[in-house]
Amino acid sequence: MKSTTAALSLVAAMSTSAALAQSTLVEATVEGLQAQMAAGKASSVTLTRASLDRIKRLDHAGPKTNSVLETNPDALAIARSLDAERKAGKVRGPLHGITVLVKDNIDTGDKMMTTAGSLALVGQPAAHDAFIIKKLRAAGAVIVGKTNLSEWANIRSSKSSSGWSARGGQTNSPYDPARNPCGSSSGTGTAISASYAVVGIGTETDGSIVCPSNMAGLVGMKPTVGLVSRTGIIPISSSQDTAGPMTRTVTDAAIVLSAIAGVDPADPATAAAAGHIAPDYRTFLKGGIKGMRIGIARKKVTGYSAHVDALFEKAVADLKRLGAEVVDPADIGNLGDYDDDELEVLLYELKDGMNYYLSTRPGIGVRSLADVIAFNEKNAEKEMALFGQELFIKAQAKGPLTEKAYIDAAAKSRRLAREGIDSVLAANKLDAIVAPTTQPAWLTDHINGDSYSGSSSSPAAVAGYPTITVPMGSVQGLPVGMSFIGTAWSEGKLLQLAHAYEQGTLHRKAPKLK
Repeated sequence: MKSTTAALSLVAAMSTSAALAQSTLVEATVEGLQAQMAAGKASSVTLTRASLDRIKRLDHAGPKTNSVLETNPDALAIARSLDAERKAGKVRGPLHGITVLVKDNIDTGDKMMTTAGSLALVGQPAAHDAFIIKKLRAAGAVIVGKTNLSEWANIRSSKSSSGWSARGGQTNSPYDPARNPCGSSSGTGTAISASYAVVGIGTETDGSIVCPSNMAGLVGMKPTVGLVSRTGIIPISSSQDTAGPMTRTVTDAAIVLSAIAGVDPADPATAAAAGHIAPDYRTFLKGGIKGMRIGIARKKVTGYSAHVDALFEKAVADLKRLGAEVVDPADIGNLGDYDDDELEVLLYELKDGMNYYLSTRPGIGVRSLADVIAFNEKNAEKEMALFGQELFIKAQAKGPLTEKAYIDAAAKSRRLAREGIDSVLAANKLDAIVAPTTQPAWLTDHINGDSYSGSSSSPAAVAGYPTITVPMGSVQGLPVGMSFIGTAWSEGKLLQLAHAYEQGTLHRKAPKLK
C-alpha cells in the first residue's frame, strides 16, 4: 500500500512539475526566463523539456499544427551542460539556456537534417553549422528543433500553398487550422506563436519573415542584407536573402538580432556591416517614439482589405497618441515598377546559389538544380502531388550571372527599390515609414494555391533594407501586423519605434491551443 501511495505521489509530482514547466514556457520572454533561472525557479533542462513535450502534445498530436519537422535528440544534454555552466557562475548572455527553433533551410551540424522540406535532401545531415547557428550556440542557445517551411522557401512554383513541403506536409495557423500560415518561414511563425520554443529564426527573400509573423501575431525582423551571414543557409538570392528573428516581443527580437549579427569572411555581403553592428540592440529600446517622424504609406499598400485598413487607421491614431510626428501620406515610390525584374534576378541567382550550395553538401543524391528537377520528376507522386516546379525550370534555363539580362535587371530593381524608400525618407525628413504588413490569414487551398491580396514587403526586400512587423490588432481572431520600414542599417531605430508602438498598444494575443 505504501509503495502504491508513493508511486501515485511521484506521478502527481511529475504531473505538477510538467504543468509548471508548460506554464513557464507559454508566452515566456527571454529576460523573464533569465530572471527565473537566476533565482533557481527554472532551468534550461525544464525549459527544454517543456518545449519538447509541448511540440509532441500539440504540434505532432492534438491540434497538429505541423510546424516542427524534427527535434534535436541532443537538446536535453546541451541544456544540462548549460545549467552546469550557470551553476559554476558562467552565463554567456541573455540567450543562455533559451530554447530556439530554426527553419529547416539553415544548416545544423548535428543529428538533425537540413532539407528545405524536400525529399531530395533527406539523408545525411549537414557537415557544419551555419554561421548564425555557431553564433547562437556560442550565445548559449539550445537549438531544440527544425521547423517546416514552404518547400525550397517557396521558389519552386508560383501556384504553391505556403507552409507545405513534401517532407513535412502542410503547416497550419495556430489560430485556425483551416487557415494558412503564409511565407516560407511558416513553420517558425506557427511554432513560436504556439510557444513551442522561446524564440525562432526565419529567413526572407521577399516576405518570408514578415508575412508569417503577421499571420502568427509575432514580431518579425528582416535585417539589412549583410547584417546577418547567409553561409550555410540554402539560398535563393544572394542580393535579397537574409535570416532574422521571429519572436513574441520586440525585446526578444533585439536580443536574437544581437546574437546573430556579425561579419562573416565567408559571406562577402557582411563586409559592409562593419561599423553598423550594435553589441546589444536592446540599448535602442529606451528611446521611445515621441518626436520621431513617421511616414504613412498608402498607395498600393492599402485598399485590399477594409478590415486591415480600419486597423491601420487606428494604428496611425495610436502613433500620434504616443507622440510621433506623422506625415500622411508618405508613399513609397516605384512600387510595381520592378516586379518583373525582381523575379528575373531571383531566377538567375537561384540557379547560381543552389548549384554552389548543393556542391558543398556531402551524402545527398543531388548536386545541382538540374538534379533536383530530375528528382522531383522521378518522385512526382510525392513531390508534385499539389503543384509543380515551373519556377525551377525557368531558373534552370538561365545563364551565368555575367549575362546582360541579369546585370540589367539587378541594377534596375535595386535602384528603383532604394530610390522608392530613400527619396520619401529624405523629402519628408522621416525616421521610418509604416504600412500594413499584409492581410489576415487566408484559407489553405491545395487546388488553387495561395490567395495573396496585398503586401508591403517588396520595397525593403528588393532594396536590401530592414523592416520589422509588429501586431496591430486582429480580424475575427486572426492577427494582422504593421511594418516599420527604414533605410540601410537602421535596425536600431526601427526596433526603437516598434518597441514603443508595441508597448503602447499591446496587441499580441496568444492562440488558444488545447
